[in-house]
Amino acid sequence: MSAMRIGGLASGMDTDSIVKQMMQIQKMPLDKLMQQKVWTEWQQEATREQNLAFSSLRTSASNLRLQSSFNAYSAETTGSGSAKVTAGATAMSGKYDVEVKALATPAKYTSATGIQRTPEEAAKSTDAIGVAGRILVDVGGETDVEVNITADMTYKAVADLLQSETAGSVPALRVNFDDTTSRFFISSKELGQAQNFSLSFKTADGATDNPELSKQITGTNDLSVTTTNGANGSIVIDDVEVTGLTSNKTTVNGLTIEMLKVDTDGSSSITVSSDPEKPVQMLKDFVEAYNKTIEDLQKQIVEKRYPDFQPLSDEQKKDMSDNEIELWEEKARSGLLRNDPVMKSALQDLRRAFMDKVGGIGEGSINLLSQIGINTGDYREGGKLFIDEDKLRTVLSEKPDEVMNLFTVRSAAGDGIGARVYDKLNDIVKNLSSQAGSPASAVDNSTMSKKLRRMETEITRWQDRLTSIEDRYWSQFTAMEKALSKMNSQSAWMQQNMFGGM
Repeated sequence: MSAMRIGGLASGMDTDSIVKQMMQIQKMPLDKLMQQKVWTEWQQEATREQNLAFSSLRTSASNLRLQSSFNAYSAETTGSGSAKVTAGATAMSGKYDVEVKALATPAKYTSATGIQRTPEEAAKSTDAIGVAGRILVDVGGETDVEVNITADMTYKAVADLLQSETAGSVPALRVNFDDTTSRFFISSKELGQAQNFSLSFKTADGATDNPELSKQITGTNDLSVTTTNGANGSIVIDDVEVTGLTSNKTTVNGLTIEMLKVDTDGSSSITVSSDPEKPVQMLKDFVEAYNKTIEDLQKQIVEKRYPDFQPLSDEQKKDMSDNEIELWEEKARSGLLRNDPVMKSALQDLRRAFMDKVGGIGEGSINLLSQIGINTGDYREGGKLFIDEDKLRTVLSEKPDEVMNLFTVRSAAGDGIGARVYDKLNDIVKNLSSQAGSPASAVDNSTMSKKLRRMETEITRWQDRLTSIEDRYWSQFTAMEKALSKMNSQSAWMQQNMFGGM
């Protein structure tokens, strides 16, 4: 509770102004602490913005680690149109003939006839099947799955149960009861000869055959049915036959071949040629993003600091125009990251990640970024990269595998440039997050946030202390005013009584 405050009624002094002036001196350490807090908040904000820039650059750098990013080949398909071919990073220039001999197909079974609920009424998916029993799903003569059916189950429920019970087996089945045709449509999810299956029908105890259940599934009295239409695919590429395919897409010698139809007259002709534009553009885009990030950071590292321009307090802002405040804070915010050791280290580490020789690559092969036409400029520019596009295109056309290896290799002797840069950016993001925290994180135990929390605690202590000091000042002045008032009263009494009011 604050002490009672009495102004200079007896003394005639402007007590309020005197206390304010005395408190301004006492508040100087608090003002300095609050300026330090604002400065630290600005630094944290600047560090987080730079961290966001590095995080975005890390996303761009992820492509530098992937072989597919350096695919310098394209494939053109002509002829029968039976296949669609895409050239991969390990493809070889030249012409190829591709003939699709057979497509891989799923195993399928469809009810032989529409299923009748009664002689006059076709079955619907919502009708009860009306017979209990057991469906056995066999592959290769061995029972894999037993599906128990109850008489009150609908045709749709039987389809759903047969599908769910085989979900983890080979084959896994897709099952549907179609109201339009009143038939079950059953198909393996995967392709190939190994997906062929048999269905047999037993009584609920599995002891005897169940023709009634068969009739509600197949539309006939067959006690078992077996598929034979699940088939493997096969192709011939330049007289080399590839068989046993369980997918209609395969990769041969760096060519990804998507089989579209069986060739009946002729084959498809594939022309593979070097096409460096995609990796050139990818590298140009990354270098542009990298250089912008580096340029922005380099400016902040060398930005001048103005120590005479400290953050303004609310009281100081009251006496200034908006334009004056803006100009002042522009100076006050200057140099937030000047000579920041973490930022300087980040620039140095990235420069080395790009320019150091890549280990684990054989003698005579490309192992330096400069060998493909990418170099760093003057060190004062922070390690910005510059591309000789003509040289880069030439190397990608003549030695695409070596360029890809330069960026993507992983070995005990060292990683490729792409992997090194990505890993280094990842380390930088982690270090800056540890230093300044991240707005995306619910928990912030970064160095700067801990420092700010300590400052807030110290500011609260100072505010409490200043309140006590101000109360003490007012108590002292109030006591003085009371004493002066009492003395003045005594003096007036004495004058009245001793001199008769003269």
